[in-house]
Amino acid sequence: MTRYDVCNGDADGMCALQQLRLAEPVAAELVTGRKREIALLERVAAGAGDVVTVLDISLAANRAALLSLLERGAEVVYYDHHHAGDVPCHPRLRTYIDTRPDICTSLIVDTALQGAHRRWALVGAYGDGLVDGAERIAAAQGLGRAQRHALRGLGEDLNYNAYGDSDDDLVAHPARLFALLRGQRDPLALADDGTLARIRATRLADHALARDQRVDRIGERALACLLPDAAWARRIRGTLAHDLAQREPERGCAVLTPDARGDFVVSVRAPLAARRGADALCRRFPGGDGRAGAAGIDHLPRERLDEFLAALRDAFA
Repeated sequence: MTRYDVCNGDADGMCALQQLRLAEPVAAELVTGRKREIALLERVAAGAGDVVTVLDISLAANRAALLSLLERGAEVVYYDHHHAGDVPCHPRLRTYIDTRPDICTSLIVDTALQGAHRRWALVGAYGDGLVDGAERIAAAQGLGRAQRHALRGLGEDLNYNAYGDSDDDLVAHPARLFALLRGQRDPLALADDGTLARIRATRLADHALARDQRVDRIGERALACLLPDAAWARRIRGTLAHDLAQREPERGCAVLTPDARGDFVVSVRAPLAARRGADALCRRFPGGDGRAGAAGIDHLPRERLDEFLAALRDAFA
């Protein structure tokens, strides 16, 4: 029997897996990648008797590969909070899926493990932008301000590292980063070989560059920012969308960067005051998907930019 761990390479995916492997420390082949690399199940060559654990990638985007794994005799355990579509009913498939906007995969795993490794769940929740919820849980755990600040910083660093349109945009590949985390029971005592410090320094430098960028109002309820064609811009695209939403919680936000074809990659955040509509907006365009509060488009053709901006204006009106 071969085990496979398949997870999104962002904070939520890795912290969800971290909890599971602390609770059940088994050897498994890790399959992960950048935040937008969500079609990961097609990379798994599992068959009869093998076990595949999937975390924080959309079932809808991996449905064909999932059905293929089940047909080949693999057992699949699926934890996620993204749009799932029709969930297959199969004796070798177990699903833990919750798409509410105030839930992330790390919190789903935390519930399944009855809080066994809750500090790692908090890191994942902070990294996934669920700051208010994470703060409430952390306070209930008796964690002080300095501890909460440290967990939030780690979550934001882990999450930031996964952003980019190629591996060259990253400070460290998520597989390498997970090797640094694995086996560490307390995130507040995590040993750093210098990787986390480089991620933090890169994040802060990118934020400094982003502060000078122009942000346009699109109608009454939306903001849009077009960033330049640069590695720092591709890394900060999602984080900047989140930051804009925090700054103006009544407005939806979109941040766009040029891609290699001269078109655009888009990150969208729904208004924090009403976390809904981002996924529906993005699914109107090819390659668009995500959650109600946070979604994106992998490839927006340049000739459809005006159409997208009009849809952004109307989506949150």
